[in-house]
Amino acid sequence: MADRPNAPPRAWQRMISGRRLDLLDPSPLDVEITDIAHGLARVARWNGQTAGDHAFSVGQHSLLVEDIFRAMHPDASATHRLAALLHDAPEYVIGDMISPFKAVVGGGYKDVEARLQAAIHLRFGLPAKLSESLKKEIKRADQVAAYFEATELAGFSTAEAAQYFGRPRWISPEKLDLAPKPAKAVEKAFLARFAAVERKV
Repeated sequence: MADRPNAPPRAWQRMISGRRLDLLDPSPLDVEITDIAHGLARVARWNGQTAGDHAFSVGQHSLLVEDIFRAMHPDASATHRLAALLHDAPEYVIGDMISPFKAVVGGGYKDVEARLQAAIHLRFGLPAKLSESLKKEIKRADQVAAYFEATELAGFSTAEAAQYFGRPRWISPEKLDLAPKPAKAVEKAFLARFAAVERKV
């Protein structure tokens, strides 16, 4: 059947749970952690240009960032750890757009991402907007993860990765779980970590 010429463009996505999530006006009530885990485990980091039999997913990256954040801030509250785990959660809907393309696309993408992040935060008891200091600390953990993903999986030289992400000198890749895993295993691990952190919030 042909599209109706005067029909408004569809701005929602049907999730695996059956929820219908409006991308322009997302409701926290339509956010489910099972959808987030399912989606993030199937979205590839680095546009899939990584070594290994499986994609290194945003789900794995999220677990890695939360792990690094905990190492950087061993006394961090469960709320802050949950924020670190969910720092890329909007990508379960909009995918992982690499930074160079984000720079080309500009504000529209960031607006959608911000609305989704706010809905996700509210769904799980976090502030719609994090403090600037917390965002900065999560970003630091994110950049440490990106450096090791870049050098261990994505073919960057150490000099090239250091130029874009900085060079972390206090942690080695041997202490990090960088082995790409099947989507189902990542989904299960993400849900388990979420449950462990949320119980303490």
